[in-house]
Amino acid sequence: MAAKLSSAMEARDAGRSLPSGRETVAHFLDRWLDVVKPQLRERTWRRYEQLVRNQVVAELGSSRLSSLQAPDLQALYSHLLGGGLSPTTVHHVHMLLHRALGQAVRWGLLTRNVADLTDPPRMAVHEMQTLSPEEVRKFLSVATEDRLAALWLLAVTTGMRQGELLALRWTDLDLDHGALQVTGTLQRIPHQGMVRTETKTLRSRRRVLLGESAITALRQRKADQAGDRLRASTDWQTTDLVFTNAIGKPQDPSELLRLFKTLLATAGLPRVRFHDLRHTAATLMLRHGVHPKVAADMLGHSTIAITLDLYSHSTEPMHREAADILEGVVRGA
Repeated sequence: MAAKLSSAMEARDAGRSLPSGRETVAHFLDRWLDVVKPQLRERTWRRYEQLVRNQVVAELGSSRLSSLQAPDLQALYSHLLGGGLSPTTVHHVHMLLHRALGQAVRWGLLTRNVADLTDPPRMAVHEMQTLSPEEVRKFLSVATEDRLAALWLLAVTTGMRQGELLALRWTDLDLDHGALQVTGTLQRIPHQGMVRTETKTLRSRRRVLLGESAITALRQRKADQAGDRLRASTDWQTTDLVFTNAIGKPQDPSELLRLFKTLLATAGLPRVRFHDLRHTAATLMLRHGVHPKVAADMLGHSTIAITLDLYSHSTEPMHREAADILEGVVRGA
């Protein structure tokens, strides 16, 4: 009783409203989703809403928020894992609850975030696959005949994400100076179709310099798109996007992945993910001596630490150079 009184006095002194104790987890999460919606990408918010509705509310929705304890969350995680959900999905449930309950603490509905006291499952680590320089050349030799040849070349020479490539506009390009601006991403939103949104972070919005091959490919893409426009006539839909279908609509990501698999098979290459082209670009840069800070800027990583953590396996040539330099110092060379 004394502890509850002390907590209530602390909440009063901090200017927080006192929790009534009657609000359910389902009602709170519903309110929270409404509040965070303007802060999130539409796709992210829909994922949150699905996790809340399908995974959390089904098990904990009727529980009182004020009575929620760490063992309740731990039992939820075990139940979801036992029901066949992957550790990665259950980890996402944990991260969502941690964020939501943190807001409940700030609103004065809880005195602590009980998600801090749980042991969520670790996310599964996807094995990174990259193409060798020889495999890159094989891939591009086949892809050069594809109508999206410029996209494939940009993927392996800039490390741009799939959504960033599909969102690229002609107004983002400065081919005379060999550069482009990454300003947005394109993704499919249920009931809305393909939607272009601003980049997720300030660091993702970046200027990328291009090689001569990419500049040439983009000029050819512009000519090819002009031909598409003439053939489509009145069916053409102007979007300013660089990579469109035959009538000017945004390139469908599913069709892009189908094309990618076909090109890999034609080139006799292993079946890698589209995102592995980004890994390939990063790995090749670092293995050929590009400074990690330059690579981080090019990839749009928020910090150089992310680049080094992801691609530490690729910096061995730099480590060898460092060892040789220090060896020369101690030998007086």
